[in-house]
Amino acid sequence: RDPRPKFSQLTIEQRAITIYSEGGQYWPHFEGIIREITEGHNLPVSFLTSSSSDPVLDDPPPRVLPFFIGEGFKRSYAFQTMEAGVVVATVPQIGTKLLPKSLRTEALGIKYLYVFHSMVSTHMAYEADAFDHFDTVFCTGPYMETEIRRREMMYGLPPKELVLHGYGRLDAIIRNRSESATNNSPPVVLVAPSWGPSCIFETCGSAVIAELLETGAEVIARPHPMTLKKSNGVIEELSKRFQANPKFSLDLDVSSQDSLQRSDVMVSDWSGAALEYAFGTLKPVLFIDVERKVNNQAYAELDIEPFESSIRDQIGEVVSPNNLAGIAPALLSLLQTSEQRRESISALRDATISNLGNSAAIAAELIVEKALTFIRAQGAR
Repeated sequence: RDPRPKFSQLTIEQRAITIYSEGGQYWPHFEGIIREITEGHNLPVSFLTSSSSDPVLDDPPPRVLPFFIGEGFKRSYAFQTMEAGVVVATVPQIGTKLLPKSLRTEALGIKYLYVFHSMVSTHMAYEADAFDHFDTVFCTGPYMETEIRRREMMYGLPPKELVLHGYGRLDAIIRNRSESATNNSPPVVLVAPSWGPSCIFETCGSAVIAELLETGAEVIARPHPMTLKKSNGVIEELSKRFQANPKFSLDLDVSSQDSLQRSDVMVSDWSGAALEYAFGTLKPVLFIDVERKVNNQAYAELDIEPFESSIRDQIGEVVSPNNLAGIAPALLSLLQTSEQRRESISALRDATISNLGNSAAIAAELIVEKALTFIRAQGAR
């Protein structure tokens, strides 16, 4: 029997700050914020997760109270009966039929805050209403502010609180980055695409890896967790085909930074991992130009080119999936110009991403302020 109290049995102070995570792979996006809250502000955090294997359940940091709430109906029930002060999440569409807000939202004044788990734009890769029902959105940079305000204006939506926050995982990658270039011999290439029917592993992954291995490079394939969940057969086939090659390996731990830091170049598609890699390590990306990953078919109505599309040529080179023979010369070009690219990638990052190295403190300060307002209001009733 679990000796820990149920979420409903917590004190007002213990549930004033409640963080929801879909699983362990999202921990890097919360880690710095939680540390700032629990260590910097000395406040507890309730941590709800939908994954029974989330490491936080068995080994929670000090002042973190973990709860497993499952998926589907169980998750919806937990959300609708939740009595919290500030709910922080990195899952979009809270407040829709997919994931309703608490029935006590208005009575308790619950505030819902969104933290991004990708640096891509808000209007193409996400559903149209992904952020409509949040009270506060922590924006990675000014480009997200522009996109969200344009949607609010076009559709007559109430203005949300938008905070220029930054990106916690990027801060962590930068902290761990070596100041010197990698320059492996042979070069190490990390293949880290997005997931879905149009993405690299699901369409041309085997051919891409074969081309890379032909160059003599060491190749690390790092599938997205959702590829493992929804298209695991594709990864099993890759493993079978290339497992005998000593220069091929699989990296199934996306929360780890080892393969990011060790590699010389990333191969990706429309994945936000490409932006984390380029801006975090200052190393280039080779893009396979597969079909765009579009979850909002009306994204063009905003008349804003998505960030992940507009900067491709500035952080790497693009190869058509219909001409994979172009991989070898593109890879050679990126390796030969990697030192020159470091400065231009760094300048682009500094111009577009907010609060580099300080995002966790920015978020924690606002979360704590809202939580203390909730605690005072409950005490006055």
